[in-house]
Amino acid sequence: MCELLGMSANVPTDICFSFSGLLERGGNTGPHKDGWGITFYEGKGCRTFKDPEPSCQSEIAKLVKAYPIKSISVISHIRQGNRGRVCLENTHPFTRELWGREITYAHNGQLSNYHDLKPDYYRPVGNTDSELAFCWLLDKIREKYPKRPSNMASVFRYAAKLAHTLREKGVFNMLLTDGVYVLAYCTNNLHWITRRAPFGKATLIDADMVVDFQKETTPNDVVTVIATRPLTNDERWQKMEPGEFALFKMGEKI
Repeated sequence: MCELLGMSANVPTDICFSFSGLLERGGNTGPHKDGWGITFYEGKGCRTFKDPEPSCQSEIAKLVKAYPIKSISVISHIRQGNRGRVCLENTHPFTRELWGREITYAHNGQLSNYHDLKPDYYRPVGNTDSELAFCWLLDKIREKYPKRPSNMASVFRYAAKLAHTLREKGVFNMLLTDGVYVLAYCTNNLHWITRRAPFGKATLIDADMVVDFQKETTPNDVVTVIATRPLTNDERWQKMEPGEFALFKMGEKI
């Protein structure tokens, strides 16, 4: 299995602290050594860093960890490959254009009997079940909404409905974002936490690192972090139930 990391915030925020914990699970404290990736949204654009090397020893990961890119929406992934070989094109997150907007997705799990997923418009570049499911999901959204709707929340609720179908084919934990909304869908293992004033300290489980968020934030900041497993040992994370989804915008669950 793989692990996911996402963030939704009401102000541009860096994810260095959480990302530092996730990286250790990519071959050090965890077995997810088959590549990693992260996508940051900045305005209408996004920048993505990927590497098929283990995240715990990746020079690119060290660069991202040391470079505090600020964003309101982030999706990251560390891979333990089970479908498709270990290579750059099979490394998450995956991004496609829809209505002139970059849509980013990452999947944790494994699907079976998925070859009946036959997207028409979007085509996979690699050969993973994850990317095929993403292309199928976007095809269905594009079919239902030929033009960008005024209510984007309805699009993500429809995406969650489609995720129910994919969940019938196996384990399907997913993060999906357009840079404004962040959708988290759970099959078996996904957690989230919203940090807001009064802020306190947090300690990573996988790295010797403590941060005092009160010194790093303003009283108006709201930041939600989503992860496969909790990243800190002194905060209360919300565990999602099988088949549950959560939609976040500007750090708030809506």
